[in-house]
Amino acid sequence: MWKYWLLLINTCFCAVSLGQVGGQRSYEFVNIPYTPRTVGLGGLNVSTPGEDVNLVISNPALSTDTLSGLVSFNYLSYFADAHSLATVYQHDFGKWGSWFIGVNHLNYGTFDGFDPTGAPLGEFDARETYVTLGRAHRIANFSMGGSIKFIQSNIAGFNSSAVALDIGGAFIHPTQQLSIGLVFKNIGFVISDYSGTDEGELPFDIQAGVTFKPRYMPFRFTFTGYNLSREDIAFFDPVNAPAGEEEPGTLDKLLRRFTVGTELILSKNFNLRAGYNHLVRQELKLEDTAQGAGFSFGLMFRVKAFEFAYSRGGYHAAGGSNNFSLTANTNMFLKRRTL
Repeated sequence: MWKYWLLLINTCFCAVSLGQVGGQRSYEFVNIPYTPRTVGLGGLNVSTPGEDVNLVISNPALSTDTLSGLVSFNYLSYFADAHSLATVYQHDFGKWGSWFIGVNHLNYGTFDGFDPTGAPLGEFDARETYVTLGRAHRIANFSMGGSIKFIQSNIAGFNSSAVALDIGGAFIHPTQQLSIGLVFKNIGFVISDYSGTDEGELPFDIQAGVTFKPRYMPFRFTFTGYNLSREDIAFFDPVNAPAGEEEPGTLDKLLRRFTVGTELILSKNFNLRAGYNHLVRQELKLEDTAQGAGFSFGLMFRVKAFEFAYSRGGYHAAGGSNNFSLTANTNMFLKRRTL
């Protein structure tokens, strides 16, 4: 088995650097942020351990013992009829450690089908799902984690499947509210694409981030870098570019690789969130306006064993995404039963 693990790890160093972020790789849906916390903080977070059970999907090294017994249900209202349903649960198996499992199902709705002549073929649907299983192990102030994803895609009866591995690490400061995360995402292979071959490409990525809270401030800040394995992520077409539009400069290209988010911690049971994603803003803004593209906001509050969260992600002048989650601490239910 160690030979297969080495093969998967080596895959991350053989990834091909492409020019534009979207439309060139398969299974990009696994990168859609579907939880209120990640959306509210700009779309990514790989460096906040022990706070949200959903973040173990972003970086398996963020799984800690404090998350055991937590179960979270998430709903994402995307564009048009597209929506996502996801759940994550972590359980402590004693000497076998604490494991987490997650399921994310994305439904694109129904479409009208036509043959090459334009004759109607009736309606068809499109949906994609992935299942995640993983765990983390902590030594002193460092945590290492891994998870495996089984990916399935179905469009109009045509199927595609793949297996991917996430490998992450995290450093958690022993006395300060400071943590650093690093994750190699979507290392794996395509089992079969829509044409029956295995020629598809997984959306491999390297992501790194830092989360810190100044001691005497009610704010917690998160900075995350992504697309770190790709040479150029700024798309510019000099032939079809609008008059007066110039190619993105060095600073602009650099900022497209980072997201920034902050949380206003009003109490342990209530906080507000806000984030900014420069890449989203630059690629999805209109020629004369960007409106709220790239900006996001949200909130979280707890009531006893339950945590409610909502976030709004701005993608385009035409609208954005709405995310809702309900997280329950099942440990409190078990304690009450024993009493």
